[in-house]
This record gives sequence, structure tokens and C-alpha cells, in this order.
Amino acid sequence: MTDFKVNKTIEQINKKIASGDAVVVTAEEIIDIAGKLGVVEAAKKVDVVTTGTFAPMCSSGAFINIGQSRPSVRTTKTWLNNVQAYSGIAAVDCYIGATQTCDDDPLNKRHPGEFNYGGGHVIQDLVAGKQIHVRAESYGTDCYPNRKIEKMVTLKELPNAMMVNPRNCYQNYNCAINKSDKIIYTYMGTLKPGMRNANYCSAGELSPLLNDPYLKTIGVGTRIFLGGAQGYVTWTGTQHKKDVERGLNGVPLTPSGTLSVIGDLKQMSPEWLVGQSIRGYGVSLSVGLGIPIPILNEEILKYTSVSDDQLFTQIIDYGYDYPEGNSKSYGQVSYAELKSGFIMLKGKKIQTVPLSSMVKARKIADILKKSIQQSKFFIGQPQQTFY
Repeated sequence: MTDFKVNKTIEQINKKIASGDAVVVTAEEIIDIAGKLGVVEAAKKVDVVTTGTFAPMCSSGAFINIGQSRPSVRTTKTWLNNVQAYSGIAAVDCYIGATQTCDDDPLNKRHPGEFNYGGGHVIQDLVAGKQIHVRAESYGTDCYPNRKIEKMVTLKELPNAMMVNPRNCYQNYNCAINKSDKIIYTYMGTLKPGMRNANYCSAGELSPLLNDPYLKTIGVGTRIFLGGAQGYVTWTGTQHKKDVERGLNGVPLTPSGTLSVIGDLKQMSPEWLVGQSIRGYGVSLSVGLGIPIPILNEEILKYTSVSDDQLFTQIIDYGYDYPEGNSKSYGQVSYAELKSGFIMLKGKKIQTVPLSSMVKARKIADILKKSIQQSKFFIGQPQQTFY
């Protein structure tokens, strides 16, 4: 077992938060602090480092109870603003997925499709307080004789609505290029032919899981910022990968860890849940998510002090390779290079395009910082970590 010079517990940190004595900084601020003081002294001084990210997170959605009717109904098909929700659960419960399209959407029949409205937009409309149209059908039973309901409702009027996202907060992700000779439309955005742009999706040094690469402080029950409210980590996300290639700092060099998260949709905000129309691909939802990292020792502090020039991802071709399931890397690039606006690949200067918002990621980290300083947000004790 490693002997640390600094040893704190989450309980001790929460006591300092309660008394207003906790020292809280963002993941950007800790870089200079660690550089000036060294990791041991910085770990003694700082109690919490806050992170943030705001980007499209397709594997998102909400469980919604639409409310009972008279006579009663057990819904088997449900639509919210003409977007179908999964109803194979019970009575009047359904799950609306962020990537579900409208029933009358022309999709890619005239390529590239616009995908103007879908599940992500329904969720944004709900948290914005707008009325939505609910339509549901049933085959009818002795205990639930009603076969159809139709009504207008707001989120406030719904009996229950909770955000449940099976896969959010990717620890790292590809930088996408297009080596083909035609324009392509992907979940990584529009990619021009001949490698004329390179799209990426990460907040880099602010990104939550890049600040705890082994997830030593993150697990079941970790309290997080989710969609503008307090949420929780429930498990690893789908497609979670633990055993991946890592740099000397422990940070994965390829797509890796993910989280499954939950929160009260009624407490969330349209500023942090934004429906997305991805041309030629489909619909999605941009989610604001932030995690406070408790500084338990100097090792955790060292992880949080990584900067963009120490964080790397792989350049992947979405024109030929990715559709065929080939993850060949055409080069490794740092987030400092990506954020500069251009990267160099095989002597070619390529413009970079971020899908995530650094402005909003920075705002989330700052909101978390202020909430903790004001004793409004405490560190959740994980019941099981994913290390």
C-alpha cells in the first residue's frame, strides 16, 4: 500500500465544506497551484477540485410517468410531441431517449437530413416549462380498460420525471477526420473530404474523468452536477473500458471510461440540457455535467493537475475506417494542439472543430466551486468505486 504524506477522508472534507473552510479550485486553477507549490503542498492546501463538460451525449434520456387517466390505462405505445417513447415498462411509465426521432421525420430520405426535432428537444422543452402533447395507446385490460389518452402537460404537472443516462461523460474520445473524397455526416459532425477539418469532443483539462483517470474517487453514489441540478453516479456507463492504453500520467489515450448517471429532471435547466440536430445523422442532447474531485492525497492532486498539453487522443478516419469497425490511428494529438485551432498531419495543416463547449465547461466548474464554498454542495461518498 502506498504511503502518502497527505491523507484526508471525504468525511473530513465535508466537515470543512459545512463550516465554510474548504479550499475549492477548478481543474484549470489547480494546474498553476500545483506548479508553484508542488503536489504535496498543494494537496495539503486544496480540498476539492471541480470539473465540467458540456457536449452531445447520445446515451441519455428520461423516465417519465405521464399520469393516470379515468378510466385507467396501461400504455403500450406513447408519444411526446410525436416522438415515440418506450412503454414496455408498466402502467403509465415510459422512457424517452435523446436520439429518438419524430414519427414524421423524413430522416435521411433526402440526404443529408436535417433532423429538426427529437427526444433531446422534448427533454429541453420539458425543462424549459413548455407544454408538450402526450398521446398514448393500449390494447385494454380488465384492470386498465382505457385504450387511448391524449392531453397537454408541463413537466411540473407530471407525477414523476427523472433523467437516467446509461452512458455519459466519456473519459476520452477520438479526433475525427475524413480521408475520403466526399463530404460525410457523422455523430462527430460534418467532416469535409480530404482531411479538411478535424472534429473533437472533450473539455480536455476540465473534463471530469481526465482528472481522475483511474476513477479512484468516483463510484456508485458520487454526487455530481447534472443538467443544472444535483445528480448521482449509479454505475459505470455502457461501453465503459477500464483496461486501455494509458500515458505515463495514467490518462487513457483512447475512448475509455464512462458513467451511468441519474437525477431529478424537474430540478434541471434548459441551459444545461439542449436538444441537438446533427445534420445527416440524427438528434441528440447536449448535457452539462460536472464532478467535484476530493483531494484525498497527493496522488489525486497530481491527477487533477494535468494540462491540455499532457492529454492526448487518437486521430481516426471516419471516411473509410470507422464505418468498417477499424480503429487505426493516424496519429496522436494533444488537446492543447486541438484547442489551438489547427493540427498538423502528414505535413497538412488541418482546422480543428470542437463539439464540446469550453465556455460552458468552465461555467459548470465555477458553479460547482461556488456551491461547495457556500456549503450547498457536499461530496458524495461512493459506495463502490470503479478502480
